[in-house]
Amino acid sequence: MSILAWKNLLHDRVRLIVTLTGIVFALVLIAIQFGMFLGFLDTAANIVENNSADLWISAPGIPHVNGGSPIQESKRWKALQVPGVTHTANFAVFFVNWKLPNGAFETCQIAGFDLDSGMGGPWNLVAGRIEDLRGEDTVIIDDLYKTKLGVHNIGETLEINGKRARIVGFTHGIRSFTTAPYVFTSFKNAQNYIPMREHETIFILLRTARGANLPAIRTRLLATIPGIEVFTHDEILLRTRNYWVFGTGAGTTTLMGAMLGLLVGIVVVAQTIYAATIDHLKEFGTLKAMGATNGQIYQVIILQSALAAVMGYVLGISVALAIVGSTANTDLLIKLPWPVALGIFGLTLFMCMSASLLSIRKATTIDPAMVFRG
Repeated sequence: MSILAWKNLLHDRVRLIVTLTGIVFALVLIAIQFGMFLGFLDTAANIVENNSADLWISAPGIPHVNGGSPIQESKRWKALQVPGVTHTANFAVFFVNWKLPNGAFETCQIAGFDLDSGMGGPWNLVAGRIEDLRGEDTVIIDDLYKTKLGVHNIGETLEINGKRARIVGFTHGIRSFTTAPYVFTSFKNAQNYIPMREHETIFILLRTARGANLPAIRTRLLATIPGIEVFTHDEILLRTRNYWVFGTGAGTTTLMGAMLGLLVGIVVVAQTIYAATIDHLKEFGTLKAMGATNGQIYQVIILQSALAAVMGYVLGISVALAIVGSTANTDLLIKLPWPVALGIFGLTLFMCMSASLLSIRKATTIDPAMVFRG
């Protein structure tokens, strides 16, 4: 029956091309929409996700990590006295103005971190050294934003909020959900760019002893230090991600687009597979006239749809991967990890075989005598 299903599928090449085109269109639409949503999830809070701090101390009521307010740096020393806390570090994320060579301005986000602890520092460094940030007015940016920020090489000097900034390194792939690129520097340098007082910080990052009870440490911190809020790593990650992805509407719109793509994909695939099956009713009538059972008809139709699904998936996922690859060096991140690609394959099989089941009753109730009619 598998050979018959294969020959039946290849018999009408035009119909096969139409069927595969419908499947490929649906798969690419689904893969890219879901890939964009996953990309949004990845970039919305990557500055938190790649931070090694166990607990974050901030001013009360901050909406997300990019919207912090200054707090007294002295709270850091009080936090260090709480049992279970082993290391503390200042950290600041703040929107600033980056002056381009032509005199225009771009909005960026300063990420000032403690060089000794490394908490909050850059990752994926491809040029320069973290230690170079110990120099005065030194910064590291991501190479995806070179053109946007008017930068070409290490050593170039520009201005941030009217203060000198010298490029000493590049990262790769640190995107920003807000389209305002991250600019990494030491906390000491960040104090020159951010409008806060000398003895203030935006966040205090804490590392705790291995196996420490984080809720208990948070309770002690809140009891010891007035006027603060304490987050675990997962809590501030979730708060930031939810704000940018769902609170701004951008992620919700993309997710709705993904769901709409899924719905459109199901309709397109169902229609093309159903039409392909109906177009071969005479062939199924011939099988019944030759004595084929309904079970054998079922087998041919299901195998035919499964073959179409595999062929459509190979073509569709190839196109989707090509699109994903084309965005690798842009500020738009589309993610298509292998579990998602595997899930799309299962979805493709489900859509094609479900659509074929809709036409099975039509095929099995056909009158074999129709084969002998004009």
